[in-house]
Amino acid sequence: FQGIFVLGLPYALLHSGYSGLFLIILAAALCCYTGKILIACLYEENEDGQLVRVRDTYEDIANACCKNLSPKLGGIVVNVTQVVELIMTCILYLVVSGNLLSQSFPHVPMTEKTWSVIAFVTLLPCVFIKTLKIVSKLSQLCSLVHFIIILVVMTYCLTQIHQWSWAKFRLSIEFEDFLVSVGVIIFSYTSQVFLPTLEGNMKNPGEFRCMLNWTHFFACVLKTAFALTAFLTWGEKTKEVITDNLPSFLQTLVNLCLLTKALLSYPLPFFAATEIVYACISRGNHSNYRSPLFALGVRGSFLLLTLLMAMFIPHFALLMGLTGSVTGAAMTFLLPSLFHLKLKWKKLSFLEKYADISVFILGFLCCLAGIVCSIKGLLEVFR
Repeated sequence: FQGIFVLGLPYALLHSGYSGLFLIILAAALCCYTGKILIACLYEENEDGQLVRVRDTYEDIANACCKNLSPKLGGIVVNVTQVVELIMTCILYLVVSGNLLSQSFPHVPMTEKTWSVIAFVTLLPCVFIKTLKIVSKLSQLCSLVHFIIILVVMTYCLTQIHQWSWAKFRLSIEFEDFLVSVGVIIFSYTSQVFLPTLEGNMKNPGEFRCMLNWTHFFACVLKTAFALTAFLTWGEKTKEVITDNLPSFLQTLVNLCLLTKALLSYPLPFFAATEIVYACISRGNHSNYRSPLFALGVRGSFLLLTLLMAMFIPHFALLMGLTGSVTGAAMTFLLPSLFHLKLKWKKLSFLEKYADISVFILGFLCCLAGIVCSIKGLLEVFR
């Protein structure tokens, strides 16, 4: 929830004004809701009226919804969408790492791509990650580094409190700039790809809904406080990544912390993507596809793929925006609401059906708007 997207929230407020504060709260509520209904789709009532977990993954939910049309169609669509989004996330971390290393050591005569290769070398041990427990330990360290970054930025902002003014907020906003803000805010909360695995690995799955409520609540509070203090400090001078606004003596420290965070963030989407692909390949009866060596090969291939794409795809940021608009909106809004309606229609109240349909329509509009803006940006660049 507290990913690198958080650093773009003050910039989102610059382009969305007061409505941005409302969007941060609304996005938290919607993403929390779609997370709950997605997990609800994993369960069915048995003969005694008790809920039993009959599905394990996002793919299982999709297959259950599409079984009348094609037994495996839904799972294929979901898996492709998940893997594309996860790989793009991994590539983004490599690109960001190269950029941060280049900024931190400007006097070293090396290109960003060369720095990305160096960052890639530090990620090679990822091929040996076999369990979610190891990933969770790295994620804990990632969270610690993130809070250090937030603490440094907010502490500096509080020292500038005498410059704060609510007049810096916009009352009128440009529609296209507003759409960019919507994308940044919504996608800073997305986690639906990981939720079925997370819930299945919890010691007490019954506490999942409570956990989701509290994590989204605290994420919302932290995002709002961070975005607000940073924007009130720099106003119209707020940059896309807020750390670029810091004075030079703090920038190097924060950039190195961001680099550490990016490298520690990489294993989670990498592990999730490789597990999905390996599970799909090894379903056959051929023993070679279930060997540890084959799993190592899959992970190694994915690691190399992320490096090659990070180095050779031009205008990656715009491509990432296009992909994120499709896969992010689909996995966060469209599919959870659609699957919930399909599997639970007879048991849903009128308000629940209305909520699911509203979320689906909102997700579709976000997806469409994001695609239009991203394609427009790509066309302008290629012109």
